[in-house]
Amino acid sequence: MTPSDTSLSIDYLRRHNLILFEAVSGSRAYGTDLPHSDTDLKGVFVLPEALYYGLDYVPQVANATNDEVFYELRRFVELLLKNNPTALEILASPADCIRYQHPLFEAFRPAQFLSKLCRQTFAEYAVAQIRKAKGLNKKINNPEPPARKSVLDFCYVTVGAGAQPADKWLSRQGYAAARCGLANVPHLTDLYALFVDLAEVPTLGYRGLVKDAETSNDVLLSAVPKGEVPVAYLSFNRNGYSTYCRVYKEYWDWVARRNAERYENTVQHGKNYDAKNMLHVFRLLRTALEIATTGQLHVRRPDRDFLLRIRRGEFEYDTLVAEAEALVAQVEAAFAKSALPEAPDKQRAVDLLIATRRQFYASL
Repeated sequence: MTPSDTSLSIDYLRRHNLILFEAVSGSRAYGTDLPHSDTDLKGVFVLPEALYYGLDYVPQVANATNDEVFYELRRFVELLLKNNPTALEILASPADCIRYQHPLFEAFRPAQFLSKLCRQTFAEYAVAQIRKAKGLNKKINNPEPPARKSVLDFCYVTVGAGAQPADKWLSRQGYAAARCGLANVPHLTDLYALFVDLAEVPTLGYRGLVKDAETSNDVLLSAVPKGEVPVAYLSFNRNGYSTYCRVYKEYWDWVARRNAERYENTVQHGKNYDAKNMLHVFRLLRTALEIATTGQLHVRRPDRDFLLRIRRGEFEYDTLVAEAEALVAQVEAAFAKSALPEAPDKQRAVDLLIATRRQFYASL
């Protein structure tokens, strides 16, 4: 019985001999694994004919933790044509990492697909990781307190030719915020006339400066009786408040999502950067440089010791970022004069895809 697209699993692929290729990937393939490193698996499979010819095409299958991922043959070729690093690394898996290879898969070789597109897929991805590292560095060194600032923290009251924070001004004047009222000043954005009800028993009905100090996202306006004179003018730094809210949310979203083990490692080595992230920056850039200069992809890294020193946090953050940015320039120059084609030969890949699928189905 042919499975539905929702019941297709890696176990089903194995039991029905639908796998073309399977290999250990990740740090164990790169040679940067440690004793506690996970064992990740990547592979390529062919859909059962009924699913392929029907409406339930499945591009990939993974286990619950996503440390085992298998790509359907068509999707795999699509990724190869884009010079996707993951697909190319599967194809160039070290011999000691290969767990199974169908005879038909021997026709797929990295040299058929390597091109100048690798400049973008390897190097530009590494650049994105550098930006990510900078963002992480900023978050670690500029943590946001759990208590969120309020609108009033971004309000200032005019005092002579200057201004004071609203809460400080109110305290010095002995005014309660609940006795205050705000009114728009025509033609002036985010500037408000500030009125205070000074009667022993308030009678003017002012609503205060904000509806709720903890939850409000704007100042609160009041109806001001005709003839009342403002005691000062209040400016709300709306853009500053909006930026703060975004940064605050990003920080605490990051706290909620961050990998606890990797964060503890970052704290322990004391250099305030994600060492594993920076390891991959240099792995990707050095791999890209080798592709541009030699036309070959080496998944097993010859610079293992250097990469593990990064992972242990032996280098300063600024030093690594400067070296990575210099390496980016080398990669750009190398691809500019590389003998690699601009892109893989699409028709050749399509012919190989069709021939492989036909032979595979014919053998079942």
